[in-house]
Amino acid sequence: MTRVLVVDDSTFMRNAIASLLEQDPEIKVVGTARDGLEALQKAEELDADVMTLDVEMPRLGGLETLQRLMKTSPMPVLMISSLTESGAESTLKAMEYGALDFIPKNMSNDRDSFGLELRRKVTALARRKAIIRLKYRRINNIAIPTAPLTRAPAQPTDYVQTPCHGPRDLVVVGVSTGGPPVVQKILSALPADLPACILVAQHMPAAFTGPFAKRLDSVCSIGVTEAVDGDRLKNGHAYVCPGGRHISVRMRGPLPEVAVTDEPRDALYKPTVNLLMESAGKNMGRRTLGVMLTGMGSDGCEGAKVLKEKGGCLIAQNEASCVVYGMPKAVIDAKLANQILDADDIAQAIMTIVKG
Repeated sequence: MTRVLVVDDSTFMRNAIASLLEQDPEIKVVGTARDGLEALQKAEELDADVMTLDVEMPRLGGLETLQRLMKTSPMPVLMISSLTESGAESTLKAMEYGALDFIPKNMSNDRDSFGLELRRKVTALARRKAIIRLKYRRINNIAIPTAPLTRAPAQPTDYVQTPCHGPRDLVVVGVSTGGPPVVQKILSALPADLPACILVAQHMPAAFTGPFAKRLDSVCSIGVTEAVDGDRLKNGHAYVCPGGRHISVRMRGPLPEVAVTDEPRDALYKPTVNLLMESAGKNMGRRTLGVMLTGMGSDGCEGAKVLKEKGGCLIAQNEASCVVYGMPKAVIDAKLANQILDADDIAQAIMTIVKG
């Protein structure tokens, strides 16, 4: 049973979120709070597995609540965000402060879809409770219980890794749930003179990708922008796909360029990682390094098959460092990953491989 604490200053939203969550018999809302101070009090009293947290609240806002929570009662947090630029900026900052993921408030458009996504994310994040508690006990220098914590192995015991040989001047990244902090960790560790261009397909609403790219650009040595159709591939630069659209590689004469399109319109995810990986494989082949990061589902696996067939190589994030071990697991289970690495080691691997 997944136990949830719902925090929102709107009575309507608290009741709506609780009602949608409890449509799953395996989820129980054990408490609600109308502001940050009440949330912190209930977090200490209740043994919740996940907190859903609003950003804008009286007395104590979501960001301040999150910072205090991670010092006193750390747990997985799902931010409930407004679909505005300020909402996006606050949510991205919240993920730096320890929130694992977010979901935009869009019940007015499709309540059923919102509820389904809400339940899926809450269930997935609950699995990280023990890891979150251990992480923040270490950060806060709190005594850690002597009972050992079971962690996933760095890689499947029967998995044979094969080297990725370079040089490769295109890096294509697929990522979803829990992705923004991991993408920031990796890109911010890369040097300005990286001899490769990076394309990022992050499952994220359209209102968020522009602020996400700006935030990355402000903390990275490489340049980061939201992709525009026709952008040229530049070394030392990363392009983030606009939410609700797709990013791929196409050839204009002998030269590759960035394509930002609405097709395929019927794709389950926008952007779809499958299209990015497949187009990179077909057009750039052995010049491509694919990176599959944390995310729910298996988007990117079919495209990764094409990438590998055309001579590309692939890094997959390991289970222990994923918020949700879905997309990397799919390529690992399909025996497509050349290397399985912790999030902390991926930037160094990218530098090594692209330089050859």
